[in-house]
Amino acid sequence: MSEGLANLQLHGLGHAHPENEIDNRFLESLDIGTSDDWIMERVGIRSRRTAMSLDYIRETRNADPRGAIEASDVSNAELGARAARMAVERAGLRLSDVGMLIGGGCAPDTVSPAEACNIAKALDVDLPSFDVNSACTSFFAGLHVLSMMRPEKLPPYVLLVAADVMTRTVDYNDRASAVLWGDGAVAAVISTREPGRAEILDSVFAGNPRSADLIVVPRLGHFHQEGRKVQMFAIKKTTEFVRELQARFEDPERNFHFIGHQANLRMLENVARRCEIPDDRHHYNVEWYGNSGSSSSACVASMRWEKWGARDDLAMVGVGSGVAWARYLVRFGR
Repeated sequence: MSEGLANLQLHGLGHAHPENEIDNRFLESLDIGTSDDWIMERVGIRSRRTAMSLDYIRETRNADPRGAIEASDVSNAELGARAARMAVERAGLRLSDVGMLIGGGCAPDTVSPAEACNIAKALDVDLPSFDVNSACTSFFAGLHVLSMMRPEKLPPYVLLVAADVMTRTVDYNDRASAVLWGDGAVAAVISTREPGRAEILDSVFAGNPRSADLIVVPRLGHFHQEGRKVQMFAIKKTTEFVRELQARFEDPERNFHFIGHQANLRMLENVARRCEIPDDRHHYNVEWYGNSGSSSSACVASMRWEKWGARDDLAMVGVGSGVAWARYLVRFGR
């Protein structure tokens, strides 16, 4: 387990989703042995977004993921660029103020160049760009790496982007995978020294690579996982990290909120019950956007950006392949 050495300043968050919608009725029409009742009972997801054409999914079931890029209305990098533009605007900055771009995710458009370079190209900016990949915990990993860097060696503002067009990796003959995934991107403007609207505290990153084969996205294949083992692992680790954050930061003078990895609403509800988090302090978008991979939890925070107040603390916890689990706390107050 690794602990961050420095606190980070959060200046802006941004998010983006494709327009094409995969609702439960669409999945029923594929005749893969699923239904709205079956899906809601098990994972609590009503809808998801996809970069791919619905006609392509209906006709091919994405049997060959290599064809998914051509069947998409938006690239992974462009989705990340849309989120980045929103984050920079919310921060009250210009893209020219940013001095570094860090990317990461589960299924980038290219292995080389780094997806961060593709995003920078889509933004039409020239700046050092590289990836910190840890699948669904990539956003956490990027923050954690920044927290261990020497502040004086970094530019004043860094752009962190996690974009995942994960539906391209889904076999739409496999109901267990088809019901879970949606596409999305999130971006954050971070500084190690310029005061922001919120502070990122207590970054912790942990992993157990011996269990890496529990969740896999092959380079040219479909996503697969050992679902029950992964869910039990996610509930256990998320509960542990939320309780640690509660012990350290819960304060009657502040509002303690929980935002977990948006893999499965029933899993998140289980954690909230175990940690005695009231419904109005548990926030999620998985019901309408599915599991959007590395963008998921921070995307929830971004979608509520204007609603957070000076007394709000956000307990952010992520789990993902690797296997890895991570956490940080966002403390608003400026």
